Amino acid sequence: MTKDQFGWQFDNSYVRLPEVFYAHVLPEEAPEPKLIAFNPHLAKMLGLDAEALTSAEGIEVLAGNHIPQSAEPIAQAYTGHQFGNFTMLGDGRAVLLGEQLTPDGRRVDIQYKGSGPTPFSRGGDGRAGLGPMMREFIMSEAMQGLGIPTTRSLAVVVTGSLVYREETLEGAVLTRVASSHIRVGTFQYAAARQVVEDLRTLADYTIERHYPDLALMSDKYVALLDSVIERQAFLIAKWQLNGFIHGVMNTDNMAISGETIDYGPCAFMDTYDPATVFSSIDRQARYAYGNQPGIAEWNLARLAETLMPLFDDDKDKAVQIAQQSLSTFRELFHNHWLAGMRAKLGIFDEEASDGKLVKDLLQLMKVNKADYTNTFRALTLDQLDSLPMSNTQEFVEWKISWDARRTRQNKSEAEVQAFMKRHNPNIIPRNHRVEEALVAAVKGDMTVAGNLLDVLKNPYAYSPDQEDYVEPADPEIPYNTYCGT
Repeated sequence: MTKDQFGWQFDNSYVRLPEVFYAHVLPEEAPEPKLIAFNPHLAKMLGLDAEALTSAEGIEVLAGNHIPQSAEPIAQAYTGHQFGNFTMLGDGRAVLLGEQLTPDGRRVDIQYKGSGPTPFSRGGDGRAGLGPMMREFIMSEAMQGLGIPTTRSLAVVVTGSLVYREETLEGAVLTRVASSHIRVGTFQYAAARQVVEDLRTLADYTIERHYPDLALMSDKYVALLDSVIERQAFLIAKWQLNGFIHGVMNTDNMAISGETIDYGPCAFMDTYDPATVFSSIDRQARYAYGNQPGIAEWNLARLAETLMPLFDDDKDKAVQIAQQSLSTFRELFHNHWLAGMRAKLGIFDEEASDGKLVKDLLQLMKVNKADYTNTFRALTLDQLDSLPMSNTQEFVEWKISWDARRTRQNKSEAEVQAFMKRHNPNIIPRNHRVEEALVAAVKGDMTVAGNLLDVLKNPYAYSPDQEDYVEPADPEIPYNTYCGT
């Protein structure tokens, strides 16, 4: 298999599935494409020629105007529970260009987002505005810097067309990179069709692509569910540890690979409060920060339901098998979360009282309306006077317990601080900073977004150039995000 002049080397395995899982489609033509954002480091990792891709001819590819010869563009079919309601869905504004084979032997999806209508658009225009696509570029790359499993962003191109929403927007296409776009909703789609062989084919494909070590196991479909549960437990723990709120944890937004996918009404929490919601449409707070572990478990139960025909012909036994697997999620999540919290507090080993130490701190943060990220930053840097609860008797007593806990491990203060720096980011993509970058980008100024992306590459650096990005926004100013933003 040969590369073209841009470095594309596609081998498109998804189109070898039954055609019920996708539809062939071409992106909509962009009349005047212009490159707005590009990720050269990611391009290199993918085996692409960054200079060629940023040329006029390369921009035509990133806009969807020129399709590489080895690509086979499709829109994927899937369903999903959206805010608890089951809906027939599919890629309504995305086109999977193909699967790139990378120099390190990986297979990754290359997808256009905002590239026009597909057979699954349900009456929509399939387009996207510049602001929303830049949000996904910034947020996904910030997640990468934080070490949270995520899809990536290669490029954003404005199309030269207008997108009509509540206001008129400049149209844009994001090139997204993912381990795959197989979702819980993909399995729900297969199960809804009630063709067991198609479901089996999808499960076998998913195992081959993401969990090849399971292929020869006699109970490989149960092992598949167990593996997805483990990856999701790890992922959601990483979200919670970093104060990330996804905003739309619908089953079609849960990737089987264990990556964070779809950055719509997402944001990072400033003031610590488990009830925090940023999505304007989440009026029941279904996807609040504190609800995310429970929603993940609910979504995984929907996945288990789809796989039960593959577990056992006896329905009662299949249900029992599914319940057994699902029963592991809470402990897996808690163990990942508590291990992460220990690291954030500079604790290397384990004691039974660690959970209480963490929960007492979180309660203090909630009562005193402390900033989540900056609380752990202050603990890391020994700048406790900056904390709103620093002079309270409750915090003084907590710190005595924390100090005593750390003295019971054979580590120096320098080792403890270095450990904490590796697990407590100095900065996050603060909501007001992201909005500032998006407003400037829409006005044609990409320097604000570029500067923000630069400092977010290594949020654990604790470098002088990050200091301007440490402070949160005024807590009195409400912050909302919107679906599609």
